[in-house]
Amino acid sequence: MSGHNESILREPLITGKDITYARITDEVLMPVENKPNKAWWIGFIAAVCGALLWVFAVSYTFWTGIGAWGLNKTVGWAWDITGFVWWVGIGHAGTLISAVLLLFRQNWRNSINRSAEAMTIFAVICAATYVVSHMGRPWLAYWVLPLPNQFGSLWVNFNSPLVWDMFAISTYFSVSLLFWYTGLLPDIATIRDRATGLRRKIYSILSFGWTGSVKTWQRFEAVSLILAGISTPLVLSVHTIVSMDFATSVIPGWHTTIFPPYFVAGAIFSGFAMVQTLLLVARKVLGLENYITMFHIESMNKIIIVTGSIVGVAYLTELFIAWYSGSEYELYAFQNRISGPYWWAYWLMMTCNVISPQLFWFKKIRVSIPASWVLSIVVNIGMWFERFVIIVTSLHRDYIPSSWVMFYPTWVDISVFVGSIGLFFTLFLLFLRVLPSIAIAEVKLLLKSASEQEKRRQIENKEHDKVYVDSYVESLEKFDSVKKEDYAKV
Repeated sequence: MSGHNESILREPLITGKDITYARITDEVLMPVENKPNKAWWIGFIAAVCGALLWVFAVSYTFWTGIGAWGLNKTVGWAWDITGFVWWVGIGHAGTLISAVLLLFRQNWRNSINRSAEAMTIFAVICAATYVVSHMGRPWLAYWVLPLPNQFGSLWVNFNSPLVWDMFAISTYFSVSLLFWYTGLLPDIATIRDRATGLRRKIYSILSFGWTGSVKTWQRFEAVSLILAGISTPLVLSVHTIVSMDFATSVIPGWHTTIFPPYFVAGAIFSGFAMVQTLLLVARKVLGLENYITMFHIESMNKIIIVTGSIVGVAYLTELFIAWYSGSEYELYAFQNRISGPYWWAYWLMMTCNVISPQLFWFKKIRVSIPASWVLSIVVNIGMWFERFVIIVTSLHRDYIPSSWVMFYPTWVDISVFVGSIGLFFTLFLLFLRVLPSIAIAEVKLLLKSASEQEKRRQIENKEHDKVYVDSYVESLEKFDSVKKEDYAKV
């Protein structure tokens, strides 16, 4: 875990003065133990309205059939699969932050992993609703499970991408849920010990008898590492399987081997953007600036630069291969994307996903909260259009010009997608009310090593050379929760 000899040159992961273990617990649990404020109620009411729209639109789809969507004979997939892949991609950042960064001992994950894991669970739920909706007969959804049933020896068609998606999502959801809940156990026990009455009984059941003994902590850390090891391959495998829905076809624009790594990078790209969108608001509304610092925000922006650049290279590679392949159909598919009827979607995708992340190379933008929040939303808009471009522009013009057609979404398409966003935010806001948004136990590990308070104590005790101290104080300029003038007195 955390050491006690961290370099003074490292930027703090916890800021503020007079931070104690008790204060960390009080501040993180404030939204859970107190009545919600006005900002939470405004967000929750808006989210519930979106969720109700989703219930209505999905119910209408079940009642009338998927003919209520804008699909036609040529474009059999459109907003439904676009939304599905978009939500699966958003769910990737949670597993990456939780598992991969844990295995690499990156302590900056401690303040953001809990919310990112919750985001993963809720995003996968939203993705799963698209799979069920697209079945046509959702009451027979259990048919995708390879289980004996009332028809005897009826088994699933393993050539169907729908079955691949079911296995990918169910595995990803199960492991992510187990990882998330395991990490919650110490914090649920903390809430249990502070609660009374019915709340104490509920949290007592949810804590599974956590005692906090040395043996319990040893088992907790061992299980966390095992689950991290299991989860890490899922970061690569899940979106690889989703990409193979397209890559194993023979349709120009889909039949390409670059899709698996390209989709994985895009998923991490959009996932981190959504983490930024959520946490930048949550840290302000919930008063968590001391724990979700500018170091966390800048680190996530750096990952967005890297993954956004990988996605940009993938776009250029697709264009090159379309030309280099010598296939007139493949070349036309990409010419149609660039200058065809949906050209506006392609260039919006390129602007949002390739150009906008490059702004993070500038430090002023990278450490600007308003700029980070706006660009995170821009990235997610771009990633939705990426899936739309891949799916719709590859289908709406095929080998036979007489079957060329345009896709136009209906109000049901739009309502299902907008409603799924409302469902997602409803679940996330409820999570903020009943469970801690920051891993209390893990953040406490950093107090005696990686906090501003500890580094300040070292400076006051003259444990470091002045040149290192000056360098450290200079690095605090970007922190909105640090008063640099305080160091003039030290």
